[in-house]
Parts: sequence; structure tokens; C-alpha cells
Amino acid sequence: MRSLSRKSPPASSAATRAKMQGNRRRDTKPELELRHLLHALGYRYRVDFPIRLDGVRPRPDIVFTKNRVAVFVDGCFWHGCPKHFHMPKVHTDFWQAKIARNRARDERDTLALEAANWTVIRIWEHEPTSQALADVLEELPPRH
Repeated sequence: MRSLSRKSPPASSAATRAKMQGNRRRDTKPELELRHLLHALGYRYRVDFPIRLDGVRPRPDIVFTKNRVAVFVDGCFWHGCPKHFHMPKVHTDFWQAKIARNRARDERDTLALEAANWTVIRIWEHEPTSQALADVLEELPPRH
């Protein structure tokens, strides 16, 4: 198997390669479900919107620019969920470093946004959509 990127090792099998290629950076099922509910309630937002800050440029999954609320829907594998992340048995060194970099970026982006007076909401993909919606609505003004 040939690697798609110089940074990543080759996939251990064709099935693994196909599964990894199927992962989306945006428009994941939990993200779409949350967006659908927010839209149905009358909220409007930006999707995958880069926020320019000094030294960093986070791209939250859902952004309410007027209210300065940034929502990240984090995948359990890619962001190292404490409940569900399992280290792959192949290329362990690569994956440990990759997940550590992702976690460090998440922390850096959260701190930078909060320092710029943004409210940051981080939702794990395994959380029920109803709970994710409640977490977001808690930070937004009610719609009439």
C-alpha cells in the first residue's frame, strides 16, 4: 500500500485504507444532525469557518459570529476521546504523535478563542444530539 501523504505511514490493508479515506473532515453525521436541529429552531450559523486570531486560525465546525460562539464536534478517534479512543495496533508511534498533535491543537485553539472573548463548546461525537443541542442553546439567545 502506498501512503497518501509523506507524513502518514502506508495503510496496513486495503480495507483499512478504504475506511480511513472514508473519514470526513467536515459534514460528519453528528455535525449534520446538530446543524439540522439548530436550523430547524431558526438559528443561522457559519460552517467550517476560519476565525482569524493572532498566531492561530481555528476552524470550528459551527460558528455563530454575532454571538461569538464556536462549536467543535470532535471525533472520538481523531481527537483522542477518553471514553472511546483505542490506539491502533499498527504504526502506534505515528498514531500516538498524531493524536497528541491534534489534542495540542485543540487546546491551543480553545485557549486562543477564549482569550479573544469567544465561547467555545466542544462536543464529542458520541454525545447524544439532544445533549449537544442543549449545550449550544445554553450559550445562545433564545429565538422568537
